Amino acid sequence: MKILYVEDNEDNIYVVKNRLTRAGFSVLIATDGAQGVAIATAEQPHLILMDLSLPVIDGWEATRQLKAGPKTRHIPVVALTAHAMSGDREKALAAGCDDFDTKPVEISRLLEKIRALLPKEGGA
Repeated sequence: MKILYVEDNEDNIYVVKNRLTRAGFSVLIATDGAQGVAIATAEQPHLILMDLSLPVIDGWEATRQLKAGPKTRHIPVVALTAHAMSGDREKALAAGCDDFDTKPVEISRLLEKIRALLPKEGGA
């Protein structure tokens, strides 16, 4: 299963990519929202982890674009962000995110969310 991680912080990329790779996922990286939309459209990942505070296009707008695109609207998006203020979860869901998780990343919790959103093996 292929996951696109859209994140601009190198430390977060290193940690999350390594943990997801060890869990058996193939991980693509985009470092801004525009690149995330382009890679998602070209590569068709099974799931996208989206930071919300990104350069070029923020994660809110990138998610809206992905959910509006015919090639990407079906891909689950998990907002993965330091935004933990009241209302941020609802705002992320309203932008089109399928789930929401906060940083610092708790890998076991994140893996649960990923597995819940991925198509089941053998067909979906």
